[in-house]
Amino acid sequence: YPFDLIISIGCFASIWFKDYFNMHAETAKLAVKLQKMNEHKDQFLANTSHEFKNPLHGIINMSQAVLNRERHSVKNKSVHELETILTVSRRMSLLLNDLLDVASLREGRPRLQKKNIAIQPIITGVMDMLQFHDDVKPVKIVNEVPVHFPPVMADENRVIQIVYNLLHNAVKYTIEGEIRIQAKVKNNRAFISVTDTGIGMEEDFLKRLFLPYEQAADASLIEGGLGLGLNISKQLIELHGGQLDVSSTPGKGSTFTFSLQLASPDAVNISENAPQTNVQHIESQKLPANRLADSSIDLETAEISAAVDQASLKPVSKRPPILIVDDDPVNLQVLQSILSDEQYEITTATSGKEALDHLPTKEWGLVISDIMMPQMSGYKLTKTIRKRYSFTELPILLLTARSDPKDIQAGFLAGANDYVTKPVEMLELKSRVLALTTIKKAVREQLQLEAAWLQAQIQPHFLFNTLNSIIALSDIDLDEMNHLLMELSQYLRSKFQFQHIDELIPLAEELAIVQSYLNIEQVRFGERLQVDLEVDECADVKIPFLSIQPLVENAVRHGLMKRISGGTLTVRIAVHEGYVKISVEDDGVGMDEFQLQGLLERTDGSRMSIGLINTNQRLMRQFGTGLQIDSAPDRGTIVSFTVGI
Repeated sequence: YPFDLIISIGCFASIWFKDYFNMHAETAKLAVKLQKMNEHKDQFLANTSHEFKNPLHGIINMSQAVLNRERHSVKNKSVHELETILTVSRRMSLLLNDLLDVASLREGRPRLQKKNIAIQPIITGVMDMLQFHDDVKPVKIVNEVPVHFPPVMADENRVIQIVYNLLHNAVKYTIEGEIRIQAKVKNNRAFISVTDTGIGMEEDFLKRLFLPYEQAADASLIEGGLGLGLNISKQLIELHGGQLDVSSTPGKGSTFTFSLQLASPDAVNISENAPQTNVQHIESQKLPANRLADSSIDLETAEISAAVDQASLKPVSKRPPILIVDDDPVNLQVLQSILSDEQYEITTATSGKEALDHLPTKEWGLVISDIMMPQMSGYKLTKTIRKRYSFTELPILLLTARSDPKDIQAGFLAGANDYVTKPVEMLELKSRVLALTTIKKAVREQLQLEAAWLQAQIQPHFLFNTLNSIIALSDIDLDEMNHLLMELSQYLRSKFQFQHIDELIPLAEELAIVQSYLNIEQVRFGERLQVDLEVDECADVKIPFLSIQPLVENAVRHGLMKRISGGTLTVRIAVHEGYVKISVEDDGVGMDEFQLQGLLERTDGSRMSIGLINTNQRLMRQFGTGLQIDSAPDRGTIVSFTVGI
């Protein structure tokens, strides 16, 4: 003693150490195995997501095709169910994209392309994007970021993704109320916060909030989501050298704040309250076009129409006029360099408002617009233009920093014809611009050919019947025969003028053509055709050439004369405050809803309604509004349009 005790303790210690090292080795092996299993799980999710994308997109495309084709022939319940399938499928697509992003971030593949970017245009663009993806909610988003907030050094594509995730998350968990976006500068960093009045979170959940696949306790009440958006955003912000923080109160809402490095260290502090506040309501894409809370859209559209009312549009020059819109002068210079002045007539605008001011000045061949712009994003500008011009009357090409399906879908839903991702490839841009301007030119030439055909069209039976009436009157009433010859001469002279179809003529001249046509038809049809002209005094009003006569001829041929007893045709010119309403009314056979559908659209190759289609499109180009048609079987038809004064 004490050697026996020391030896015993040493023996026991050696056994314990051996067990410890064995256990440590086993634990290390198990950790490696678990790590590999975790990597296999992530790889499995990524591979599965890739495999799911193709069939899921097939479901989306097929469902959309069936919905578009059968919307008018199936029950409303079936239409609603197809729309639900599309909504669920698109949400699944977003979830798959999140899973792919998680895998990409864990593998360290994302490479940031940092540059000087402005925060305010990104927030404006994301706000407009959200309206195409969210259900109807009494929620408004208030953008309080100053227009001149200092630029940050970041990857624009990733910042858009961060802002979208935070705003989308806020909208999802806010049943009603508002969401505010604010920004301030502190210690040469930009701090952007998103505050909502949603359901909020408990303190214990905040500790797990940014873990993948974590969702709030009330997440069961909210549709969609895997709890990946915040995790992805946090990792992206940390890649930028920033931090994402959150504060929340259950039942009162949450505030998420992230920081980014300022592009210039000399930036001064800026008040959190912007001099201009942009407010937007989140509403469904199924709602009417006026779903945005900002009424400036309607005012801007009215300004366009008013300007066009005062001056006719100029014909397209040999070089297609292109309007390029971007808030970055460098981008404008690059686009001008790519699109040669020898091939195109280039005009630039640095804001959506400036672009809208340019629209009435000429007939543009194409509008190219960036998406992320302050105050009015490219989405909002596109929607405003689409209230005035159709897809073929004025093509729109959007420039986007992201090729994400939801961004592209938002552009198409807003009314864009095509898109190009930035940085722009010269060959791709020139090819797309050439295609869109060629389409515009072809459509315009088609309209001119149709109008010329309409102008020169004399139905053989109309001419033969008129000549037969003249021959018959030669034996009965020479004075009436001479009168009919004069009317026919006046009618033919007007039809064969071949002036530029886009020119505006005094209303009195158009009514003279109408009167000559009706006088001839009254001789032919006698008491079967009764005519009533109700014309207010409006000497200064000008309208497109042959805009009333085709409507009158259509009413006589396809409305009144389909009845054995005939009927009454009324041409009404009513002067109102600020505009003149021109109506052609008949009490003929009328049309049902099926016949009215597509009457003003080119759904087939038939020329049956070419006069209505061509007249409608020329009126749209001149005044921003086309024909309004109201009809019912056996109750007649009213075709009308308005002209500003």
